[in-house]
Amino acid sequence: MHNDFFFCHHHYLVIKSFWVFLMAWGDDEIPWYVSVKWPLSPDEAHSDKAKESIRAKCMQYLDRAEKLKDYLKNKDKQGKKPVKEAQSNDKSDSDSEGENPEKKKLQEHLMGAIVMEKPNVRWSDVAGLEGAKEALKEAVILPIKFPHLFTGKRTPWRGILLFGPPGTGKSYLAKAVATEANNSTFFSVSSSDLMSKWLGESEKLVKNLFDLARQHKPSIIFIDEVDSLCGSRNENESEAARRIKTEFLVQMQGVGNNNDGILVLGATNIPWVLDAAIRRRFEKRIYIPLPDEPARAAMFRLHLGNTPHSLTDADLRQLAHKTDGYSGADISIIVRDALMQPVRKVQSATHFKKVRGPSRSNSSAMVDDLLTPCSPGDPAAIEMTWMDVPGDKLLEPIVCMSDMLRSLATTRPTVNTDDLLKVKKFTEDFGQEG
Repeated sequence: MHNDFFFCHHHYLVIKSFWVFLMAWGDDEIPWYVSVKWPLSPDEAHSDKAKESIRAKCMQYLDRAEKLKDYLKNKDKQGKKPVKEAQSNDKSDSDSEGENPEKKKLQEHLMGAIVMEKPNVRWSDVAGLEGAKEALKEAVILPIKFPHLFTGKRTPWRGILLFGPPGTGKSYLAKAVATEANNSTFFSVSSSDLMSKWLGESEKLVKNLFDLARQHKPSIIFIDEVDSLCGSRNENESEAARRIKTEFLVQMQGVGNNNDGILVLGATNIPWVLDAAIRRRFEKRIYIPLPDEPARAAMFRLHLGNTPHSLTDADLRQLAHKTDGYSGADISIIVRDALMQPVRKVQSATHFKKVRGPSRSNSSAMVDDLLTPCSPGDPAAIEMTWMDVPGDKLLEPIVCMSDMLRSLATTRPTVNTDDLLKVKKFTEDFGQEG
């Protein structure tokens, strides 16, 4: 196509030059080297008829050449993008020009890590963990609200590690941070967001993550299960894993990187496997312990929410006393299972009775024809199953203490003593109580 274009373009220029020359010649005698182009006798070549014929042919060729030129130009544009001429010999300019498409692609991959919708978890929704909440307020909320407090040598924390047994609320605390830090951009990343099968791309993803955070600061980078990315370096690890750790070290506290307005928040269940250099980058290391008795009672209350129940404060304190060694996640499972007990009663019931209660269509109106499970010996019992109950006439039983105790009896704690001893040892060596 390039040869065709060159030929037509050259032919176009020749004809155009010839036409300009001919028009400039006017009605005077046409030179012999023009007339030989045409099969005319010498006398005919100098006649007015010959001049008109030559002019007509030139116009025809010129019009054809213009069309060919436009056609090839459009075809060349559609076939491939024109190569940009270098505007500068500056290396950084040329590098950035070449890397822009790749950088844009990597950053688009990471845009999914930005939490666009706030999780709607407030500090008050987190039971206990007052030390951890205060440290996070110091690092996140105060610098945004009162920037003049953090000037000179007084700087906010740039790396906070939350560690502790599984199910103690580390990720839940991060959700509270995402909700409370209204003006911050919250990145929630895991190893799957930063690992790639292509050699060299994983560390580029790490670099672009921090570049993206700098563009959108103030920002918070939350890395859940940070140990999967930043474990201790050893001889058996792959080259890719070593390069990812190196890039993390450089980006978190490397020469030439300005991380003002950026907080890296990490969470792990096994902090003792973290690389020593990564551990040092997390300036504040907060132990998230198993909840104490008052915190467990508050968790039962929070998880019950506005579900109808008959539990009193004394019942909640009794449940908290019985769940020593249970994590917040374990208590959540107990309550969820207890909330299903009324549903199971409906499924297994063989008799129902009519009771008074709020109408399904209008909660402010009371009706007398609702059906609820009862024992076969109840005087008002009607033999039927849940399949015979109309959809808008069922009144399920409320959650009671016996439901909670039944669920507690079938749920065991997920944290063992050995893990607790390891975490406590790490806390004594490197961390602080949360």
